[in-house]
Amino acid sequence: MTRNENAGATVTEAHPHPTARTDEDVLLPQLVAHLREHRTRLRQEWAARIQEAHLLQAMTSKEMAAETTLVYDNYVEVLETGSVEALQHYARDLSERIIPRGVETHEVVGIVLLLRDVLARSLFEKYQGDLPLLNRVLDAYEPAANRIANTVAVSFVDERERVIRQQQDAIRELSTPVLPVRERLLILPIIGVLDQERARQLTVQLLSGIRTHRAKVVVVDITGVPDVDESVANNLVRTVDASRLMGASVIITGLSPEIAQTLVTIGVDLSKMNTIGDLQGGLEQAERLLGYSVTRSGESGGP
Repeated sequence: MTRNENAGATVTEAHPHPTARTDEDVLLPQLVAHLREHRTRLRQEWAARIQEAHLLQAMTSKEMAAETTLVYDNYVEVLETGSVEALQHYARDLSERIIPRGVETHEVVGIVLLLRDVLARSLFEKYQGDLPLLNRVLDAYEPAANRIANTVAVSFVDERERVIRQQQDAIRELSTPVLPVRERLLILPIIGVLDQERARQLTVQLLSGIRTHRAKVVVVDITGVPDVDESVANNLVRTVDASRLMGASVIITGLSPEIAQTLVTIGVDLSKMNTIGDLQGGLEQAERLLGYSVTRSGESGGP
């Protein structure tokens, strides 16, 4: 102790203590060693529980054996390192591998929770003779296991949503192809519901096609579109304007009576839209704009 000369009080100096190691720091390495020592038995028990729960049925027995082995090893490694980055990488890698096999979200959550329980039961068997130590072991294991389960579930959902978005984008691209008919002439046949998002994508694809093919005329055929609302109709007008700015004329073909009435009712500026009744008539008009001579089959040429 030292005396504070100014105050005349006795003060006890604080001596730094070595950093205290938590139970998690001390016990997790022991748990990891135990789980690795009994890896084969525990993985087989886990695989049996998965089959009993009718999970991962989209996989063959060989695929499931390979995946459960890999998941088990990654799980134990994350328990050992506690690395958030490693955990996220593991979860993404798992999701990328099993989503194409048709595995559902509830199955992923289910197998991870089953693994957590199988390993917890193994720890209970090992330490049941010392209940205070068992409680400390479970207190160290459960937070780490729950972090893994939560991260895997979130990562799987995120990855699945990403895959779904990619598939939706691919379907939209297939359903709105920009096709070169001849030099400087494109056709964009649209089939199905034309919602606001698809209409925006249509605009992007069309403008990109105009630039790529140096198009002068574009025929947009909406014969296969059942209806449009005001926002989609206005988007079509903006698409026509944007195409004109890029040097291409747009011909709209295939308007149904219902769509025509909708356009009139909502007050779309039809002066900006060059409309032709059907696709063949639109292509003939496009070729005239490009300077081609259009002759119908069976017509005789002039003298």
